[in-house]
Amino acid sequence: MQTDTMLPQSLSADSRRHAGLIAGVVGIVVNSAIFCVEIFVGLLTGSIAITSDAFHNLTDTVSSFITIISFKLASKPADKQHPFGHGRIEYLSALLVSMIIMIIGYEFLRTSIQKIINPAPVKFTFLALILVLLAIPAKIGLSLFTRRLGKKINSSTLKATAVDALSDVLILTLSSLSLIVAAFSSVHIDGWLGSVVAVFIMYSGFSIAKNSLSPLIGEPPDPVFVKELVSDLLGYKYITGVHDLVVHNYGPERYMASIHAEVPCDVPVMKLHESIDEAETQLSEKYNVLLVIHMDPLNNNDEQVRELRQTLLKAISSMDEITSIHDFRVVGDGNRKNLIFDAVVDNEKIKSRRDETELRRRINESLQALDSRCRAVVNIDRTYVEL
Repeated sequence: MQTDTMLPQSLSADSRRHAGLIAGVVGIVVNSAIFCVEIFVGLLTGSIAITSDAFHNLTDTVSSFITIISFKLASKPADKQHPFGHGRIEYLSALLVSMIIMIIGYEFLRTSIQKIINPAPVKFTFLALILVLLAIPAKIGLSLFTRRLGKKINSSTLKATAVDALSDVLILTLSSLSLIVAAFSSVHIDGWLGSVVAVFIMYSGFSIAKNSLSPLIGEPPDPVFVKELVSDLLGYKYITGVHDLVVHNYGPERYMASIHAEVPCDVPVMKLHESIDEAETQLSEKYNVLLVIHMDPLNNNDEQVRELRQTLLKAISSMDEITSIHDFRVVGDGNRKNLIFDAVVDNEKIKSRRDETELRRRINESLQALDSRCRAVVNIDRTYVEL
């Protein structure tokens, strides 16, 4: 799930495809117009800074075509080969666009460096300056439009496009500066400004790639979503605690989540199932998430179990590697008690199997110092989401 402050919103595939089509068409029109203007000005003045930005706008036009195609492909329904749909194509398309942008930026960086070594004069005309300045409000408008649409449909591709368009405003400003300096000075700064423009272009591509790779690699869900989901779950009958939430992102608006719910062990299983089934159905619909809930029955009413739990908590109270415990139960009678539980650990402090073994040893040593009857049977648990 994207690290966005918004909760998942239910949008149909047709709605997303339609939004992608609108954004793509607007991008093609605006960027094609600016490309034509800048390539004309670049040839007229001989400015490498303006020419490089012209071809950057050409890549933006290509990326708009890719946006249209990717939204169409991403909206395809699930099939046997892709049971969770094709939503991740949207991330892949943004990654493809980023690669094109970085290649263009690199090529113009090389050209700009050559112009620094072998400078050539830039020819100034008022027409050229006016045409370049007129492109600035066009890019600002495109950025605002695309950003608003991207937020509406929670699209990383459109959000990245909006940032790219906004960075073009700075590039156009630098290109204008190149013309102004040429009008009042014989100093050759076009190659230097062209280098700056090229670096901005490459950075823009890198930023888009980073934002596209993050959900593909796997990123934590929105903490607002997590807080709301946990709060709702604890409101259902018999659910006394939750842990082990895992959320998988299969593309924008396509999420699958699983979570463990602690329930009392002395309630008939059919009643527990009824409550869990109700929670799954209602919360899946509310959050547009395919939610699966696993039941963990616990004995919370036994006095001895509660006392031994407190003993364990006291034994591990000084161990800051442990963030929480769950699934606590007691097995055994008489002088031997096995305290079985999952210990959720800090991934930064417990990194290896050796660390886990040492932690188990310390837990048992501290526990038996308080109650020699007890032995800890510990399952080391890694947290994927902060609850």
